[in-house]
Amino acid sequence: MSLQPNIDTLKIGDALPETHYTPDNIQLFFYNAILWNAHRIHFDLPYATDVEGYKGLVIAGPMLGDWLAQAVDNWIGDRGMVQRVEYSNRMASFIGETLTTGGTVTAINPQARTADFELFMKNEAGDVITPGKVTVRFD
Repeated sequence: MSLQPNIDTLKIGDALPETHYTPDNIQLFFYNAILWNAHRIHFDLPYATDVEGYKGLVIAGPMLGDWLAQAVDNWIGDRGMVQRVEYSNRMASFIGETLTTGGTVTAINPQARTADFELFMKNEAGDVITPGKVTVRFD
């Protein structure tokens, strides 16, 4: 896919460049603070592991959805904007993991100047933990 996406050169099946995220405790804490999400699985390691049974601090689900949209938004830059985001968290992810976003173009509407993307967030094992869809409108 072109480094500078354009509705006129985009093709169904074009791949979105992959983006890698390795969140840390501070980033997770501030993200949840902004959302007023005080669930202890996101900041209290003994609680997350001993009480809830997780293997570490759990990355907030909305953060994963935001990263899906951000990967597309960063790619299109000022040539358009994300209009619609849909995602579903399927598995937990944890601090210390490197997560990868990517996807493909699934539909193009030249008249409306929009394109649809099927997206994914994968963990280090290659499992899709958060599938999603984004619609972009190009200027």
